[in-house]
Amino acid sequence: MELRTPSYFALAALIDGPLHGYAIIQRAAELSGDTVSLSTGTLYALLDRATAAGLVTAGEPYTHSGRPRRDYTLTPAGRLLLQAEAERLARAARTVSHRLRATATEATA
Repeated sequence: MELRTPSYFALAALIDGPLHGYAIIQRAAELSGDTVSLSTGTLYALLDRATAAGLVTAGEPYTHSGRPRRDYTLTPAGRLLLQAEAERLARAARTVSHRLRATATEATA
């Protein structure tokens, strides 16, 4: 299963442990070098799908500073999918980089 960029970084945000929605949004932006900007609607739709697929678990709701929160945790299946996607992206980058180096002299000629 290939992950879209927002899903990839939202799941990656959970590598270090459980986070609530707003923290996931902030961490995904940070990990992506601010190239991923998740809206709350997009994030919660993504989390609903990931929960249904067994990639994350949703903790019990709680209130912090007067705001309702729920922490999400990456499951072992989520970690495996994230690892597979990281490896797929690395292979793709190596392939393209190799082709760019191999054809660099042709491009300058």
